[in-house]
Amino acid sequence: MPIEITMPALSPTMEEGKLAKWHVKEGDSVSSGDVIAEIETDKATMEVEAVDEGTIGKILVAEGTDNVKVNAVIAVLLQEGESADAIGAPKAAPAQKPETKADAGTITRADAATQTAPTAKADTTATPAPAAKPAAAPAPASANGKVFASPLARRLAKEAGIDVSAISGSGPHGRVVKSDVEAAKSGKTPLKAATAASASAAGGAAPTGMTKAQVLALYPEGSYELVPNDGMRKVVAARLTESKQTVPHFYLTLDCKIDALLAAREQINATAPKGKDGKPEFKLSVNDFVMKAWAVALQRVPTANATWAGDSILYHKRSDVAVAVAVPGGLFTPVVKSCDTKSLRQISEEVKDLATRARNKKLAPHEYQGGASSVSNLGMFGIKSFSAVINPPHGTILAVGVGEERVYAEAGQVKIANFMTVTLSCDHRSVDGALGAEVLGVFKGLIENPVMMLA
Repeated sequence: MPIEITMPALSPTMEEGKLAKWHVKEGDSVSSGDVIAEIETDKATMEVEAVDEGTIGKILVAEGTDNVKVNAVIAVLLQEGESADAIGAPKAAPAQKPETKADAGTITRADAATQTAPTAKADTTATPAPAAKPAAAPAPASANGKVFASPLARRLAKEAGIDVSAISGSGPHGRVVKSDVEAAKSGKTPLKAATAASASAAGGAAPTGMTKAQVLALYPEGSYELVPNDGMRKVVAARLTESKQTVPHFYLTLDCKIDALLAAREQINATAPKGKDGKPEFKLSVNDFVMKAWAVALQRVPTANATWAGDSILYHKRSDVAVAVAVPGGLFTPVVKSCDTKSLRQISEEVKDLATRARNKKLAPHEYQGGASSVSNLGMFGIKSFSAVINPPHGTILAVGVGEERVYAEAGQVKIANFMTVTLSCDHRSVDGALGAEVLGVFKGLIENPVMMLA
């Protein structure tokens, strides 16, 4: 009997993915363990292996296809003695239940209707349909600025992200009807100039983004390039928007004197053995010291190593610290597990490996999921300071600026030293102000006296 090859779930939250590449073609023989395809999600590109041996009878999803649902049949494997004639119609992917934010055990309205409604018995007796109610007369135009639109038009405009007041109505007394919304969505009818001007004054974008009609109303056609968002950008946008809207952020900023750190880094790097090519086998960065110091600080103030879990707070025993890695089209946050227990060299090598594989989309889900805190460093771009957005479910994120020479006063004297500004973003639900200040103070002590990381 032919074996259906289905779209695998590469992570617990994956619902769909892109079939990036086929490594086989119809008629090829495969054995268990052979790589047959590459699946691309918003975070990684993973190889799919055959779990049985046989012949690829039919490929049902073409290479490069986006939005392939998990468990959808992507190919059919024929066993010995079978022909392509044995292949029937593929099964559709099981319907996904819509996600809800209801607590476990809570019955939603839709569920309640399903569970409590009695099953209707088949009735062969014809029942006359009830007489239709007369349609309500359209509301007259008003002089007080109120916009009149049919309920359907309002709903369609809301779904399209268009302010119904920006649409010119063609119905009785200027009432906005369905056809007006559709014309605005397609760009056939421009939005009202007044609304376009107010949108421009407000930043030019609706809260959920701009529709094609809004873009055409604000910007001359041909003056921009429209690039559709890929899966990664959509997920990053959704997660960080949710973070800023639902996580109560607050920020703590201080300056760290890093002369001792720079001296220690130079001394350690000078002792690095040379490889066959004459280059040092390792080279520590300032960020390696930051990762180590932050991980140790979370251990010394364990109540700050916390994440919010709804009706409880998770206090983590390990310092699993994520590091923000910029990649084309988005951002990865691979996690260095038990970062506090690792040497600076181990942290350096692991971060470089994770960053390289992140840019190539070769990370496994367990390598970028989890953790309780993150480090985001923009010092290499010359940024002095910034406030980072917390990456859920993390409770904190440390934003690191550039190390630079600054003039400062000490005991009535003007001096010069190297300083670095750091800003800690905290989720106020799990890490309050005093606690955030305490852990950031411990970090400052460690980063200014690196030898204390070993104590």
